[in-house]
Amino acid sequence: MNRIVPLILAVALFMEQMDSTVISTSLPAIAADLGVGPITLKLALTAYMVSLATFIPLSGWMADRFGAKRVFRLAILVFVAGSIFCAMSGSLLSFVVARFLQGMGGAMMTPVARLVLVRSTSRSELVSAMALLTIPALVGPLAGPPLGGFITTYFTWHWIFLINLPVGIVGYVLSGIYLPETEATPPPPLDWIGFLLSAVAASGTIFGLSVVSLPALPPVIGIAATIAGIVCGVLYVRHARHHPAPLLDLRLFRDSAFRAAAIGGTLFRISVGAVPFLMPLMLQVGFGLTPFESGLVTFTGAIGAITTKFMAKRVLTYAGFRTTLIVASICGAALTFANGLFTPATPFWFMAGVLLVAGLARSLFFTSVNALSFADIADADASKATSMSAVIQQISLAMGVAVAGAILEIETTLTGSPLELGDFQIAFMIIAGLTLLAVLPFISMAKNAGESVSGHKLKAAEEETVGVK
Repeated sequence: MNRIVPLILAVALFMEQMDSTVISTSLPAIAADLGVGPITLKLALTAYMVSLATFIPLSGWMADRFGAKRVFRLAILVFVAGSIFCAMSGSLLSFVVARFLQGMGGAMMTPVARLVLVRSTSRSELVSAMALLTIPALVGPLAGPPLGGFITTYFTWHWIFLINLPVGIVGYVLSGIYLPETEATPPPPLDWIGFLLSAVAASGTIFGLSVVSLPALPPVIGIAATIAGIVCGVLYVRHARHHPAPLLDLRLFRDSAFRAAAIGGTLFRISVGAVPFLMPLMLQVGFGLTPFESGLVTFTGAIGAITTKFMAKRVLTYAGFRTTLIVASICGAALTFANGLFTPATPFWFMAGVLLVAGLARSLFFTSVNALSFADIADADASKATSMSAVIQQISLAMGVAVAGAILEIETTLTGSPLELGDFQIAFMIIAGLTLLAVLPFISMAKNAGESVSGHKLKAAEEETVGVK
């Protein structure tokens, strides 16, 4: 396996993860400067996710049509341009528009990066390659909270988006030198009807769920957008069943491993989307910490995530996908629940320890579920699988932010008082319950699912041979 390829591709994940953790830590400061409430600024997070959900379906088709390397490099430039516009924003509207532009770049970066990796890696090395791809990306969450908090506390939040500029330039140059050339293959004509239906379905649902509880907009807007998204989703399903080459191919769900990874991953990602939104707000609003102090607490989760990358292959070889994902789901839910028990009297070292182990469990889950998604997928369907997986991931992450924000809004409406520590504690506990549901699709999954990728069956056979001798 050529290790330089996944490391370069990881630039995309690094920028996205750095960007998301930086903005989460700096959310209260940005909201105050723009003259809106922290929950209202959720529009900026939502705009990014809506953009991702809208344009990700095009990523596989564009990679086939114009070449994955060319699309990946162009996406980096678009993402960096969006970052610069974020830094220049002086109002909520301009900030939301800039975040949408960032999302357009992100919609092509990460799915196409995974596509290049899958096409250039053998199945037996896929877990190791996925882990290697994610290691540099996890430096983003590691450096993002303390760096973003430090800049926001002692300088100004505008500068946090300029971090992406040097990283993007390096990624653009190195990708031009080292990434393998992938020939553009003429794909079927673009499914424009499918694109429009899927775009409205994903963006309408995400936008509607995110703004239905916002005080800045009438609830009817959120309700109408959600209904429109659901209706278009139903129409897309009907359309895809009869189209010879749908943009998002629903036939992928016939594969049991892909189906389990999609459903279980969606439920688990609700927690992953909610925690980065809830934790910095709780530490700053509920505990009274500065952005820098809260960042020093939350960054330990990335240390646990990096640690997992060096053990994921061995764990999967020993336990297999089914057992690993069940255990990781239960641990992730329990540790999310533990966040709801934090108080200002809780020692920082204890909170950091919980977040560290939580990062380990979540990283093990995602390395496993990402590899499982492609375990039994034919090479010819790799681009379809990357697009479908990326859309599902972004919708579920957005649902996490939307659900967390809705819980806080409902609590403040019922109590008639501003956000308090108890509101965040209840939100964490509810999110933990939703996360635990991720166990269900993996329980019914075959024990030998994805064995060609995990190597679990091979290990069992070797042990049996040794026993005979």
